[in-house]
Amino acid sequence: MTTHPAKHRPVRIGVQLAPQHASYSQIRDAILRAEDLGVDAIFNWDHFFPLTEPLDAEHYEAWTMLASIAELTERVEFGPLVNCNSYRNPDLQADMARTVDHISAKGGTGRLIFGTGSGWAEKDYLEYGYEFDTIGSRLNDLRDDLGRIRRRWELLDPAPTRDIPILIGGQGEQKTLRLVAEHAAIWHTFTPIEKIPHKLDVLHDWCARVGRDPSDIEIATGFTPRGFGPLLEQDALERLHPLGVRFIVPSIDGPDYDLSPVKPLLEWRDRMNGA
Repeated sequence: MTTHPAKHRPVRIGVQLAPQHASYSQIRDAILRAEDLGVDAIFNWDHFFPLTEPLDAEHYEAWTMLASIAELTERVEFGPLVNCNSYRNPDLQADMARTVDHISAKGGTGRLIFGTGSGWAEKDYLEYGYEFDTIGSRLNDLRDDLGRIRRRWELLDPAPTRDIPILIGGQGEQKTLRLVAEHAAIWHTFTPIEKIPHKLDVLHDWCARVGRDPSDIEIATGFTPRGFGPLLEQDALERLHPLGVRFIVPSIDGPDYDLSPVKPLLEWRDRMNGA
């Protein structure tokens, strides 16, 4: 069974606060509560409409929210889970990420995680006037644009405060995992636990082909109230850790943003990290 080299990595617990079905004051409160609770990272998502019923309810745009998170928080890393590459010119994406990185630095080092993917929500594309095209074409665009984003970071003045970590979400074996091997500091996947070893085989093969040390990549997964509840169970966590998964990110919906499911994850994190 393939495992991922991760003995040098601590367990981290993030939370995705779905930017839907809530006022921004409720979202702001959830952001502050999550940081106070002790999470390592806070994520939103990059969509234009709610993903669950009611589909015409309150919703907020990702990157303006990220600038707010940068100002509101002091310690946590944060980012989109994930940015839709199709919605913005890649050089603009780089500049936005660099700016939010500086907003979050507050005299030190920035905390933005540049989570990105090829996009999938057809309604977003159609309603906002973007060409939906095909999965393959969107992945090809992501391939081309990641190079432009990284080059633009090298040209910006001032430069980012750090080498902004790139998180890539997805599990496709021919294109997505190759992009992870080439560019990502973090791979986020919703792959079922029993299939993760195979995906790791594929990722490690791509790392070998592109000359990347797989231990440089952090493996992340998560669950949502929309179908990934079993990761709340202790057995699932204990199965993930030996595989090399070190970053767990539950998704919490508004309007109440009940963070109680995160507390046992933080306790497990601290036990595994020897705190």
